[in-house]
Amino acid sequence: MTVAGLGPIVLIGAGNMGGAMLAGWLKSGLSGSSVIVIDPGPQPAMAMLIADNGARHETSAPDGVKAGVIFVAVKPQVIDQVLPPLKGLVGPETVVVSVAAGKTIANLESHLGEAATVRAMPNTPAMIGRGVTGAFANARVSEAQRDFVHSLLKVSGPVEWVATEGDIDAVTAVSGSGPAYVFYLVECMAEAGRKAGLPADLAMRLARETVAGAGELLHQSPDDASRLRQNVTSPGGTTAAALSVLMAEDGMQPLFDKAIAAARTRAEELAG
Repeated sequence: MTVAGLGPIVLIGAGNMGGAMLAGWLKSGLSGSSVIVIDPGPQPAMAMLIADNGARHETSAPDGVKAGVIFVAVKPQVIDQVLPPLKGLVGPETVVVSVAAGKTIANLESHLGEAATVRAMPNTPAMIGRGVTGAFANARVSEAQRDFVHSLLKVSGPVEWVATEGDIDAVTAVSGSGPAYVFYLVECMAEAGRKAGLPADLAMRLARETVAGAGELLHQSPDDASRLRQNVTSPGGTTAAALSVLMAEDGMQPLFDKAIAAARTRAEELAG
């Protein structure tokens, strides 16, 4: 990873997501001297990471700096207060990258001016390097800028580029919110196990480790999800009996169709 020929990477916000991204960049070989972190009060562990790696910490936008990348990693509800004082960081070669959910490129440009801009939607497993990110680049983003942004985003997991900004709302519904669906699946499996007679704590441990293990198998296997499902399912066996319920016409698929549609509609509402 290199920033040769670019201005510094200016990271706005060193909370959970911003801090995870910074840690990933440093682990991937980015020099801390290439990074300026703007955060009014990073947590002690993050302040130590910044200092130990030679990154520069500021509580507000420094004078005389034109960023190569402005990476916006603050909560969406504070964007309108945080971004306006940062407009001076935007130069002709700057690319703005935002991971603030629901904030459109038009919103970002209303504060920072017209610029090469990428809107990205990671999910929470990004904080342990196992996320997936959907990203959209506006027409001002050059191929070189897109490649470099890709290298910054991929430290938290795979990056999938979408064709339109509206597609980010669908990405939000599927993968952005998706970890919560999986966690709720664990809750449901555990509760069903309790109702089947298992102690509640044992049912939770079994459900949790089953979902975690199945996810890791899916991650490592070259087979797709349907093939892995078929591998577990013996004709006339217990898995087939359960799947006859889950895959019925009123089973999981129509429920997920409704859930994803609801999440996408809400994402569109929040984006304005």
